[in-house]
Amino acid sequence: MVNILSKLKENFSKERFSVGLDIGTSAVKIVRLRSTKEETTLCGFDIEPSGLELAEVLKKVKQPHTTDLVNISVSGPQTVIRYANFPRMSPSELRQALKFEAQKHIPFSVSEVNLDGYILQDDLPDNKMLVLIAAVKKEFVSARLKLVESADCAANIVDMDSIALVNTFNFNNPPVKDEERKAIALLNIGAAVSSLNILESGIPRLSRDMHIASNTFTHKIMDSFGLAFNDAENLKLNPESDPEKKNKVSAAVESVLANIATEIRTSCDYYESQNASSVVKIFLSGGGAKYSGLQDMLSRLLGIEVAPWDPLARLRIEESAGLEGVKEAAGQLAVAVGLALRS
Repeated sequence: MVNILSKLKENFSKERFSVGLDIGTSAVKIVRLRSTKEETTLCGFDIEPSGLELAEVLKKVKQPHTTDLVNISVSGPQTVIRYANFPRMSPSELRQALKFEAQKHIPFSVSEVNLDGYILQDDLPDNKMLVLIAAVKKEFVSARLKLVESADCAANIVDMDSIALVNTFNFNNPPVKDEERKAIALLNIGAAVSSLNILESGIPRLSRDMHIASNTFTHKIMDSFGLAFNDAENLKLNPESDPEKKNKVSAAVESVLANIATEIRTSCDYYESQNASSVVKIFLSGGGAKYSGLQDMLSRLLGIEVAPWDPLARLRIEESAGLEGVKEAAGQLAVAVGLALRS
């Protein structure tokens, strides 16, 4: 996790390729980018369901992209991101002080984790600076690296899902000067975990994982109709297929969304209690955001505008990548794109 949130260089000396590999609970996503001084191009992508033989799935998705070097990420209960005010110091001084200062802010012993930090702002009052602290259990990183190696790959960068999301969003939506003090939230709804990141002027200020996600919706529909998982998943994604069940599906989804909304409101209230701005908009991504009524329901529950965003907005799409297919899958590629954007 070296140089978290590293700035993308504007002046590339030559054509450069990079691959982002997002190993999710229900699907593996891969994105290959080509970057030049003028533009960044999506050359290829793939999405495959995760399986018991995960190494074989990884081999399958990476095989067409002719690469053995990939950028990967981690998330979940063995990872943590914190934002803390440190005494102002240089990046080199931060590296030396990090393990001593970080222990005050993370729930793990520093001896158990891979630790990194990044200076987000160095001009706070009282000679302070804002630092992002990222930590992940060493055994979790080791297991993930072994998995990648078993697929005949090597990890170039190990990032955090949340940071990859922030990088993708900022790449596609550079902060506008008139909106510098406004805060927005990124809600990525995965299969098992939903992540929430609050940004102010493009700078992340709060990150948390919530264990209410797409599978929670599906299990609620299973209970409501007595269906098997796959049948409930299909009904969730295609409620129009059975008009008689549509309203009951909507009620089941909204009951879960009410719990997500409570978690989001608690996070926003905490952020707003610590800062001078309020969250004015929530941007949705992730496979779990594909339910057609989710956006309006969540907006109504929170009283905040909710809208999808396009992780591919500023990328040129190579014709061979399959324009129609990649646009359909765009919401699921936010983490993989952010990983591929890392140099």
